[in-house]
Amino acid sequence: MKFKLDENFWSKAEACFRTGGHDIDTVRSEGISGCSDRELLTCCVQEQRCLVTTDLDFSDIIRFPPEKSCGIAVFRMPQPFSTARMEEMITGFLDHLTSEAIGCRLWIVEPGRIRIHADEVIGDE
Repeated sequence: MKFKLDENFWSKAEACFRTGGHDIDTVRSEGISGCSDRELLTCCVQEQRCLVTTDLDFSDIIRFPPEKSCGIAVFRMPQPFSTARMEEMITGFLDHLTSEAIGCRLWIVEPGRIRIHADEVIGDE
């Protein structure tokens, strides 16, 4: 699957996706850090990539309708932040992709669960 990682993800996150065999571009590697949210999502649509971000603005389905995207995954990182927890959340997200399609959908990824917009909750409540 094709993903674009927003600037708030580190190289360890990129490695997790690559290890899973996914095609990854990053905002940092493309030199588009700081672009507007709208520009970022437009870029993802043009490249047919799912956006992976921690920017909660992308969970606003009015501003960013998931059905007009190739999928949006918003990670809600716990505080205090830990790389190990981030890797665990990414692994859980990638595992769920084997049975659920993300295209044109909004996924909210939290510790222990994934919420899919207009769909069921996966994992512990």
